[in-house]
Amino acid sequence: MNSIDTLVKEIENQNLWEKDLALTRNEYLKVQGSIDTNLYFILKGSLRIFIIDEYEEHTIRFGYKNNLIASLDSYITSKPSDLYIQAIKKTELKVISKESFTNFIWSSEEYLKIWLDMVNGLVYQQMERERDILTTSPLERYKRVLKRSPQLFQEIPNKYIASYLRMTPETLSRLKKS
Repeated sequence: MNSIDTLVKEIENQNLWEKDLALTRNEYLKVQGSIDTNLYFILKGSLRIFIIDEYEEHTIRFGYKNNLIASLDSYITSKPSDLYIQAIKKTELKVISKESFTNFIWSSEEYLKIWLDMVNGLVYQQMERERDILTTSPLERYKRVLKRSPQLFQEIPNKYIASYLRMTPETLSRLKKS
């Protein structure tokens, strides 16, 4: 059983999920300027986290079945965030508030250790991604993401993967064919 499974099972056992949510394709879970301190567990479907500058959308992260997802900046600071979270396809989620989750995590040294390991893993993934974007070619970015997250290419449309990899959909298509 992996870390997420362990935490989710215990949250379920303790009846801590506060509600279930169902999102339709393209529906927003969170929009720019809002505060969202909830943590979500994805039962089914997929989501993307992105920002919009004056010219285009920039995909930052994805979430799919059996992932936890949050607007991490808003979750940490309890302040408005520039992030959007949108369902890529029909998505079902379980919701727990930051307060309930924090109380749960602090209730056990084991839960706290699992959570810290997960957060450390997330930070490491983000650092790898930043390094890839700054220092590698589009082909290398594609290969590294394919190796790290093959599920991504089965769950997520190419236009969002291209945005995540900081390339055009046409470039991604060419790389996939070669």
